[in-house]
Amino acid sequence: MKILLVDDDNLVRSAIATFIETALGHQVIQCDGGEEALPLFKKESFPIVITDIRMPAMSGLEFLRKIKMTPKGDRTGVIIITGFSDLESAVFALREGAFDYLYKPVDVVQLARAISRFCERELPSSIENAAGEGASFLEEAQMDNSLSNLKLEHNVYLNVEGIGRIGVYSDAMKASSVLAGRFHEDRSIPVLIEGETGTGKEVIARLVHYGYDQSNNENKPFVSINCSALSPSLWESELFGYEGGAFTGSKSSGAVGKLELSKGGTLFLDEIADIPLEMQPKLLRALQEKEIYRVGGAKRIKLDVRFIAATNRNLNRYMEEGKFRKDLFYRLNLGRIYLPPLRNQKEAIVPLAQMFLSQFAEQKRRRFRFIDKEAMTKLENYHWPGNVRELRNTIERVVILYDEFEVRSEHLNFLSVYDTNLYIEQGSMIKPGQILLPPGRLNLREVEAEIVRKALHLFNNNKTRAAEYLCISRQTLRTRLKQSHRNSTQMENP
Repeated sequence: MKILLVDDDNLVRSAIATFIETALGHQVIQCDGGEEALPLFKKESFPIVITDIRMPAMSGLEFLRKIKMTPKGDRTGVIIITGFSDLESAVFALREGAFDYLYKPVDVVQLARAISRFCERELPSSIENAAGEGASFLEEAQMDNSLSNLKLEHNVYLNVEGIGRIGVYSDAMKASSVLAGRFHEDRSIPVLIEGETGTGKEVIARLVHYGYDQSNNENKPFVSINCSALSPSLWESELFGYEGGAFTGSKSSGAVGKLELSKGGTLFLDEIADIPLEMQPKLLRALQEKEIYRVGGAKRIKLDVRFIAATNRNLNRYMEEGKFRKDLFYRLNLGRIYLPPLRNQKEAIVPLAQMFLSQFAEQKRRRFRFIDKEAMTKLENYHWPGNVRELRNTIERVVILYDEFEVRSEHLNFLSVYDTNLYIEQGSMIKPGQILLPPGRLNLREVEAEIVRKALHLFNNNKTRAAEYLCISRQTLRTRLKQSHRNSTQMENP
């Protein structure tokens, strides 16, 4: 869809246009005043016009009136941009036929919502009203805004219970959201969510549980277990509960397990690859038979629970190594959702960053509204080993450290320089002959220390998983960390 954007402030106009094109996918034609824009509007088709209200020569209000006087004016959604002190003019603009108004500095989230509302509510009737006229407006609208796409426009943002607003900005994100909605409709289907750390597995799990119409599920429990955080001795009692006196140290009254707490709702097993091997057949039995016994109990307890599991590990490799049961995998894998890493969804990086910027700027009362082009390029070229979580934390850090109108490249200098050509994809390995040594001398200890640091960062400082990733023992990893610390101390205090 083509949008006509009119503002005499080049910086503001350029920033708004960049957001609409990169985040919302619309084509933007820019003009610096109503005198330039009006002939263009009459000649071409623009379902939406966004205009500042205070401009030299021709004001936004005058431009609005002239638009509404044209044959296609009634079908055009005009969004007015005004200052906080000019509310009276904004109200007058609405009376004159404007669709909506936004305050300066423009909040891009509010802008996206205004465009989405017009696409959902007004554009279908505009297409219908133009049907017999043979107007180019109709052709433009039908070509770029079929009714099947209107819902997609409306769902640029989703609100997920327990998470908040999320952005859906890539084909992969849309596909994951659609699958989550489908699996939500059938609670009997176990769902397995796979993806690297920070890709949003819990977000999708909650979307499977709550669905799009979250009001119908707000009273149904969503119970989460971090499988990597439980010791093997606690697993059975945590999952199934126990009767009083079932084991030494147990409560006399017993305890309800997570499976019973999930009745009527969802049990989310995060990091399912870390579940002890001896517990896996018991979990499989609960999945298949929909009934359990508490530890030390003889009473059969019926279950009405949706099972969702998530992992960032290669379960196929785990099965080959005998660490994960094949029958449990096949049972969980009935409903599979794969979340690709952020580096494979470059089109989503800037829109996500802009969404996070709007959220944090509002929370922390900062002036930030936009991201300039150099900063966008830096964000897109960074490899994001921590995926969406790392991007979110990066933007939050910028908002904490600075308070300006737009994010600039120098605000992001703390990001590591990451050569994407040297990145080793998951499941691959460095092969002999592929390592290029630099001229001169190479400090092997520094290289090893950097690899260890990167592995710890990749797994959020989880030493067990970092050691497993590096194919060394946890004790060896601890030794390397101590050695690295000693070396850095010696360098600082020669």
